[in-house]
Amino acid sequence: MLKSAYRGALVLSVLAASVCVVRASVVETNGSQPELRALLGHVVTGQGEPVQKAIVYLKNTKTLAIKTYISEADGAFRFPALSPNVDYEIYAESGGARSDTKTLSAFDNRKQVSMTLKLHSAK
Repeated sequence: MLKSAYRGALVLSVLAASVCVVRASVVETNGSQPELRALLGHVVTGQGEPVQKAIVYLKNTKTLAIKTYISEADGAFRFPALSPNVDYEIYAESGGARSDTKTLSAFDNRKQVSMTLKLHSAK
């Protein structure tokens, strides 16, 4: 009897998971995918001066994948097309100095987020 109940529960679990997968693929097929978001910002020194050629690190906390961006002459960086359902950790490094790590939360529903990363000298 216990084996039969266990099999029944297992079958129901598999069916429920299948329904979720089918439903998700229908949503994507209809073109109503979640809108992507962008992270824009600047890397600056402790005195607020822009930092050119700083390495900005963006870590996807779900997959642990890391993307990088080399800041432009005005310290600008950008990461377009980010998933709205993922938390990201961001920090910058340049010449031995590093910024604090900041988080872009999945709960932040803005389509475009702006962030300033201030470098601190190495101690």
